Amino acid sequence: MDDEETPTLSSTAISALQEFYAERTAREETFQKLKHEAEVAADSVDILSMDLFVESWQDSQFWYSEETANILATALLGDADEKETIAIVSAPSAYVMARRILKQSGRPKEKWPRLFLLEYDLRFEIFKDDFIFFDYNKPLSLPPWLKGTVDHIICDPPFLSDDCQTKAAMTVRWVSKCHKNDSEREVENSRLIVCTGERMENAILKLYRQQGIARTSLEPVHSKQQLSNEFLCFANFESDFWALKRKHLEKSDDF
Repeated sequence: MDDEETPTLSSTAISALQEFYAERTAREETFQKLKHEAEVAADSVDILSMDLFVESWQDSQFWYSEETANILATALLGDADEKETIAIVSAPSAYVMARRILKQSGRPKEKWPRLFLLEYDLRFEIFKDDFIFFDYNKPLSLPPWLKGTVDHIICDPPFLSDDCQTKAAMTVRWVSKCHKNDSEREVENSRLIVCTGERMENAILKLYRQQGIARTSLEPVHSKQQLSNEFLCFANFESDFWALKRKHLEKSDDF
């Protein structure tokens, strides 16, 4: 190629690029329309898919696959009723799936458990009263009324670091009803799920030891790509979807 010649894209590449931008524009227009509807409506709009929310890898956003989200949301919900509260921490795809499951169950909304999404991404404000802004760097900067009110929790800390995992665990303890009451019965009845990378296993087992958490046989899958780090699911309860794999923590495993 001549040094003066300007490189050009093939017609196929140009067509693919145009299609990409057209899809992105259409998605943004749809989202803005729904956002406007949510602003004027008394209740949040019915968004039952993650298609409108593009992942931000810079913010460590990796949505679960439909199958994984369904498993996690179904296990978390269990038979929870309107007297119970569920917090979904940094796992918006599990939250959206939980809403879909409840919607498709045919139960009237007043019979749903109370759902809260604790999330940094302000796009999810579209879910109105369900949304609570959450920055893991400020683990206790949450509405005071939320303290000690949550029955069941799923948490997927955004970063694979001891600092992030520890602060997320502080949030989980702070909102959890079982920590407020310090009751064995509350711990036994409280469902806890934590999803994170394999290299954080010892940290998770230490941080949530009081809740009886263990690694499960479930291998979470993400929608766009598999992460370079092996991803694991931990829980404090048995499920039709997994078995628990108990591991004894040695003192040397503490961090």
